[in-house]
Amino acid sequence: MRPSERKEVADRPHTILAWQLIRAYISRRGYRLETIHELPVELEKELMTAANLYASLKLAEIESRSRLRQKIHT
Repeated sequence: MRPSERKEVADRPHTILAWQLIRAYISRRGYRLETIHELPVELEKELMTAANLYASLKLAEIESRSRLRQKIHT
C-alpha cells in the first residue's frame, strides 16, 4: 500500500472513530495511547488486542443500529 493510500484509509470516518474508541479504552485502563510503547511488550500487546476488540465490537454495534434505523424508516 502506498503512503497516499494509507493516508486515505486513515482519514476514513470509521478509522478515526476506531482510534478514538481505542484511545478511550486504553485511557479507562489508566494508560495513554501515546505512551503504551513504554510498557512491557506483553502488557502492550494485551492492551492493544483488547482495545482493538472493543473498538471492533463498538463499530459493529453502531453499524447495526444504523441499519436497524434505516429499516424502521423505510
